[in-house]
Amino acid sequence: MWTRVLLTLFISTWFQICSVFILHCQAVGAPETEGMFRRLPWLDDISTSEPLQRNYGVAAADVDLDGQIEWIVAGFTGPNYVLKYNAELNVLQNIAKNNSSLKGLLDPKGRAIGVCACDIDGDGREEIYFLNTNDAYAGKSSYGDKLFKYRNGQYINLFEDEPNRSLDAKNYAGRSVACVDRFGTGKYAIAIATYSDSGTGRFALLEMDESHPNNNVETGYIVVRNVAKESRIDRSTGGRSIVVGPILNNDGRMDMFFGNEGNRQLNNKGENFLFQNLGNGSFVDVAGVVGISDENENVRGVAIADLNHDGLVDIVYGNWEGKHRVFIQEKSSGQTKFRNIAVEALEEPSLIRTVIVADFDNDGLSEIFFNNIYGMSSVQPNRLFSVKPRKDVYPLITSLNPGDALEEDGCGTGGGVADIDGDGQLDLLLSHGESSAQPLRVYSANIGSGNSWIRVVPRTKFGAPARGASVSMETSNGDKQLSVIDSGSGYLCQMEPVAHFGLGKDTPVTMHVTWPDGRRVSRELTENDSNTVHIIDHPDFIPLADIGTSGTVNVTLSNTKMHEEL
Repeated sequence: MWTRVLLTLFISTWFQICSVFILHCQAVGAPETEGMFRRLPWLDDISTSEPLQRNYGVAAADVDLDGQIEWIVAGFTGPNYVLKYNAELNVLQNIAKNNSSLKGLLDPKGRAIGVCACDIDGDGREEIYFLNTNDAYAGKSSYGDKLFKYRNGQYINLFEDEPNRSLDAKNYAGRSVACVDRFGTGKYAIAIATYSDSGTGRFALLEMDESHPNNNVETGYIVVRNVAKESRIDRSTGGRSIVVGPILNNDGRMDMFFGNEGNRQLNNKGENFLFQNLGNGSFVDVAGVVGISDENENVRGVAIADLNHDGLVDIVYGNWEGKHRVFIQEKSSGQTKFRNIAVEALEEPSLIRTVIVADFDNDGLSEIFFNNIYGMSSVQPNRLFSVKPRKDVYPLITSLNPGDALEEDGCGTGGGVADIDGDGQLDLLLSHGESSAQPLRVYSANIGSGNSWIRVVPRTKFGAPARGASVSMETSNGDKQLSVIDSGSGYLCQMEPVAHFGLGKDTPVTMHVTWPDGRRVSRELTENDSNTVHIIDHPDFIPLADIGTSGTVNVTLSNTKMHEEL
C-alpha cells in the first residue's frame, strides 16, 4: 500500500515539475528549440534579380563616411556591392550605382573574391582593396586587383596612376587580403595571401611609399610599393586566409597568421605561417615553434578570439575536407605554445569556407560559426558551436542549432558580421557562389534580445578605425573578455571595425584599449555604459576645430546610445 502511495506521490510531483518547466519554456519562447538565427527579409532587388550573380568575400566599413557601417560584397560574376541599411524601409540597399560617387567600386569585370578596407595614407578615411582573379588560379592573373581611394568626389583606382601601373603584386593570383599597421603609425599596409605557381606570385605587402617624390596625401595622389621582401614575408606557397592582430605580442604590435594549402604540382608545401612582428617593420615565422604549422592540412576560414578569457589570443580555423582546429594559446616559462582542443563534433571535416567567432546572443560567450559550401555529392550544412570558459580546464565546446542559417544546400563563399541596424545585436551576411549562384542572405539572432552589450570603436590618431587594436573588458562578476578590431579574417573577408561585447545580465567595470603602437587608454565604467557605443580616440588624436572642447558627446544612433571620448 505504502509503495503505491509513494509511487503516486512521485508521479504527481514529477508531473508538476514538468508542467512548470514546460510553462517556463513557453513563457520565454523556448528560443533554444528555434535555433540561433532567423533569416531577415532585408535585401531589396538584389536577391530577386535575374540572373543571380555569384559573390565571394564580405567586408564591413563606413564607405560613404556617414558614421554608419556598410557591407561590401565582392561580386564574382557581376559588379561589387555596397549594402546600406535603410531604417525607414527596413531593407538593405545597394548604394554602389553608376550614377553615384561609388560607381568606381562596381568593377564588374574584376571577378573579385577578396576585399578589405583600411586607411593606408593617414587621411582618416579607409581605402578599399578588391582582390580580383579574372579566373587565374595561381601565379599571375590577366586582370589586376583594384585599390580604391576617395578622391575628387569619387572612388578612383590608385593602380591606374603612375607609377603604380608597374606594380607586379597587383597581378598576383591571390585569395585573401587583410590590413596590417606594421610600425604602429596608424597607416596600414595591405597583406595579400597569394597562390603561387612554382615561386611565381609570392606573398605581397603593399603600403604607401612616403619617400617617393610624387606621393601627395593632400591631393590624394598615393604611390604604392611592395614591402614584402624587406618585411620578410615574401613567401611562396598556396596562400588561402589571413588574420591579423596582436596574437603573440602583448604590447599591441600586429602579427600575421597565414593559413595555407599544399599543392605538389605547383611546388607549394602548404604549412601555415605565423609572422611575429619584431617591432622594426619586419617579421619572423614562428608557426613551427609554437605548434601551429599544421603542414598536412589545407586551411580556409580563420578567426582570432580569446576563447577561454585568459587574456591570450586564440586561433580557430577550418581545414578543407580535414579536421578543423581550435588552438588555445598557452604561455609557460616565457614559452608560447598553441594546443588544439577541438572536440569531435567541431573537428569533423567539411567543405569549409568562412569561419567567424562572435557573440551573437550577447550572453558573454563566444560562438563559432562554420560556413560550408554545398558539395555535388554531399550535403554540407553550416555549423554553430558555443564556447564556455571554465576555470583551470579547457573551454567547454558544444554544438548549437544555427536555425535558419543552417543552409543545408548553401553554396557558401564568404560571410561577415556587423551590427548593421544599430540594435546592439550582430547581424550575419552570407554570400554564395562558385558551385552555384544563390542569393545573398542576412540573419540575426533569435535569442538574447534582453541581454546587455557594449561596443567599442577605437580610432587611429588620424580618426580612422584602428584595425588591429585590442580592447579588454572586465565586468562586475569578475569576467574578462578580449576583442581585436578586425583587420581581415574569415576567408576572403573582413568584419566590422568594432569590439562587440555581450554582457548577459552583467555590467561593465573597466575597459582598456591598446593600439598597435603600444599606447593604452583605460576607462572606468558603470551600468549606465551598458547598451552604448564608445568611440575611443588615440591619445595623439587632435580633434577638428569645430568639435569643441574635450568631453563626452552623446549621440543617438538608431536606437543605440553612443558615447564619444574626445
